[in-house]
Amino acid sequence: MPMPRTADLRRELAAPSSIRSIWRQSLGSIELSQMVSLLQAADMGNADAYLTLAEEMEERDPHYASVLSTRKRAVLGLERKVESASDKRSDKKMADAVRALIAGPAFGQLLPALLDALGKGYSAVELVWDTGSTPWTPRYVWRDPRFFRYDRETGNTLRLLDDASGWAGIPLPPYRFIVHTPRLKMGLPIRGGLARLCASAFVCSKITLNGWLAYSETYGQPTRIGRYSAAATDEEKRLLREALQGLGQDAYAALGQGFDLELLAAPAGGGGSDLYERLLDNLQKLISKAVLGRSDAADATSGKLGNEQSSSEVRRDILESDAEELADTINAQLVRPFIDLNFGPQAVYPVFQFHFPEAEDLALLVTALEKLVPLGLKVEQSIIRDKFGLPDPDEGAELLGAPPAVTEPPVPQDGAAAVNRALNRATLPDIDPTAPLVERLGNEAEPLMNALLEPVRTALDDSADLMEFREKLLKLYPEMDSKAFAELMGQALAVADAAGYWDAQQ
Repeated sequence: MPMPRTADLRRELAAPSSIRSIWRQSLGSIELSQMVSLLQAADMGNADAYLTLAEEMEERDPHYASVLSTRKRAVLGLERKVESASDKRSDKKMADAVRALIAGPAFGQLLPALLDALGKGYSAVELVWDTGSTPWTPRYVWRDPRFFRYDRETGNTLRLLDDASGWAGIPLPPYRFIVHTPRLKMGLPIRGGLARLCASAFVCSKITLNGWLAYSETYGQPTRIGRYSAAATDEEKRLLREALQGLGQDAYAALGQGFDLELLAAPAGGGGSDLYERLLDNLQKLISKAVLGRSDAADATSGKLGNEQSSSEVRRDILESDAEELADTINAQLVRPFIDLNFGPQAVYPVFQFHFPEAEDLALLVTALEKLVPLGLKVEQSIIRDKFGLPDPDEGAELLGAPPAVTEPPVPQDGAAAVNRALNRATLPDIDPTAPLVERLGNEAEPLMNALLEPVRTALDDSADLMEFREKLLKLYPEMDSKAFAELMGQALAVADAAGYWDAQQ
């Protein structure tokens, strides 16, 4: 790939111009036939109207905007790492440079700009390089996707609209753009965005909502009927009409003699409002399933006890796919140009990646270490610290550790020393006489505790929520017999007192 001129790296190529206008007319209230037409136009290479629809879907549909934002932020919340190509000093230096590049706030703004491709099918960010200091670093400028066109020959190569070349566009120069194209489905990239998949549900949702509002306006208040006599004048008729209108707005009207007024309540049954609600709910579930991979609504709650995960969580396989595709784009179109411009072309490059933390049973890990380390298992301390999220200790810091082992003094052999030794704690027995009692009490306490807590566990399992469990617990408490357990606790306190006396003697 030929290296660009330094002056070209600093110049903006895709700024707004006469052909790249930032001002676009809104689609307004879109119908199904209009949606079909603009999708067909996008298939033929003119995607302006479709991209406008994709943008307005995020602005006009709170549910679609919410689930799409959830999917984007699931990727943005992952930890970011850079792996060196090898342990060579030069490779480590390049990896450190990339780490410094992604640590800046500008990189955090780049990621959501690239993830805009999830909805529209592609996203283009221009790289404007700062060559005044080393290393050269880029400024990221998101460009309106309507500034670009896919080529007519293959439909896979993005071209920049240009005032001189018109709608045919010009090729994107190397080192100047990052174009993210997630492969949500095979085929033309312009047909791969989530907005296209959800467009029908979006339009139907708007139609359903408009119908629901019209229904509520018509049947949400009683029908007003006014009657006037055959001898009523035009002025009297006008006053009656104004009174009927006032009933709809102000809920009161003043009428003179000779007028009759009747209010007809909205018809009961028919399932009108319920029909609109159920239809809108099903359409939103379709959108959730398309975007998040699950059909439960973004604000659903189970109402049960236990550890509940948010229903808006993105399915794990979808999250991993989004993160992997985004990392591939960054490695190919940012990391490689950055290394080439600052260190020259390389055989291998540092690798940017998202890290997925794996849930581990740390208590089980501690138990395993307690048993295996004394048997000779060698474990690196830094690995264990990383698993617990503990930093490496600073030099000279006060450290936690096992207490030092107590070394008994050697036993004297002469008689005088032996007489004095009789008064020393070393003459006391080595075995705690209360230990068997402690073990016996522990064995006896376990069945008593299980019998005492079994009704509580049953009530917890049978409860649908915390309030129901509370009511069952209040009813259960007077029936609980803790006499046997209290007697056992009395014995345990006596043994504890003996054990304390033994420790004091020791």
